[in-house]
Amino acid sequence: MVNGIAQRLADVRAQIAAACAACGRDPGEVALLAVSKTRPAAEVRAALAAGQLAFGENRVQDLAPKAAELRDTAARWHFIGSLQTNKVRTLLQVEALELLHSVDRSKLVHRLAEGIAELRPERPLDVLLQIDATGEPEKHGVEPAAAESLAREVVACAPAVRLVGLMAMGPLDADPAPVFAAVAALRERLRDALGLPLPTLSLGMTGDLAAAIAAGSTLVRVGTGVFGPRG
Repeated sequence: MVNGIAQRLADVRAQIAAACAACGRDPGEVALLAVSKTRPAAEVRAALAAGQLAFGENRVQDLAPKAAELRDTAARWHFIGSLQTNKVRTLLQVEALELLHSVDRSKLVHRLAEGIAELRPERPLDVLLQIDATGEPEKHGVEPAAAESLAREVVACAPAVRLVGLMAMGPLDADPAPVFAAVAALRERLRDALGLPLPTLSLGMTGDLAAAIAAGSTLVRVGTGVFGPRG
């Protein structure tokens, strides 16, 4: 599937630009995360050759060897899956790890802080709170009502862990716009409560990209749109 990645990347970037134009936003405000889970390193290299630098993985056991294979490149890694505390040490040893999208519970926050202090004390980790915005049983995240309490725990673990925003997923079979709007509003409330800028709002995937951008997303997570259907 290496052939066509450059064109698909160009198409996704054009979609982002069109969605921004439709709601009066600057395309430069919206970053693209290419979700490379289950994809071989050769496909990541093809995306890198087309100018994409940020890639998302959802399994530590897949990310660690892939990142090692691609350590000679400029690839930057985001972890977007539910993170088990027994995988924290392995994740933190990924040298080019840039952002963790899925902080959703107190135990994970403290395990991250402990691991960073031990393994990479000079390299704080940026994290997002994952918000359970839909209540669907297959989704992970902290409930919106508990988000401020968890955010304060992250802040208390600074500077090892740095809270930079929120992440959420849209509903499976409903209009995503109200869900995304609610998460954007939650970010504003947390900004006021915590006195933090929280610059990152990670909303939107291949199927709901335009609605996410209209709601204020600054980071969209696109897999199939970049790499094509899985074989």
